[in-house]
Amino acid sequence: MSVMTLLVMGAAGLDGAPDHLDPVRLFMDADPVVKGVLGALALASLWVWTIIITFSARILGIARKTEAYEAEFWKARDLEAFQKGAQGQKADLPAAKVVAAALSEWRRSVTGKVDREAARGRLASAMDSVVAAETEELADRLNFLATVGSVAPFVGLFGTVWGIMNSFFQIGQQQNSSLAVVAPGISEALFATAVGLFAAIPAVIAYNRFSHKVNGFESRLQRFADRFHGSLSRELDQL
Repeated sequence: MSVMTLLVMGAAGLDGAPDHLDPVRLFMDADPVVKGVLGALALASLWVWTIIITFSARILGIARKTEAYEAEFWKARDLEAFQKGAQGQKADLPAAKVVAAALSEWRRSVTGKVDREAARGRLASAMDSVVAAETEELADRLNFLATVGSVAPFVGLFGTVWGIMNSFFQIGQQQNSSLAVVAPGISEALFATAVGLFAAIPAVIAYNRFSHKVNGFESRLQRFADRFHGSLSRELDQL
């Protein structure tokens, strides 16, 4: 190998492509459309991780507070006094809202002539409505995870298709089909796919996991409501 050849190869190593994958450079060199796709996917991924962190902390906090509230509730002798004393954060707990709705309906149902069966139905309806509303409110932000999990791969695929189309366009413009011409565009295209998967995979895993937690919490809240309904039903029998 001649000295001139070595000098040419050395210059190519200094001025050519980097010797390792550089996501920042891939983004900076990308086509404006691909940049837009990558930016949208990056923002979606950031929001996904924000939801994951905040929801994890929220569901853990609610579970702990609910467990403490239920333990205190079943020990209370005067439920009206206990509910009035449950101020601040306890009043915002789903279980506390179930109790508040039940007691409110109880006061209206025992005023005047008491229809026991109708009262039981109204009490069950009042508590079931709160359980459903609280579960829906808790799971509201999970819809975004499901959306990202299903849409992000296709958004990344759009960036991939656009990058490949751009590579073929460059071949036509330069009348050169060498790898040096098509490699940058293909790299951008594949990078868009990778970012789409990076956004989608955590979103799908988190959605499935959090949906399971929400369903478990709904079942627990429903069991609490059913048990309280049984207590109130026994009170109705004594009227």
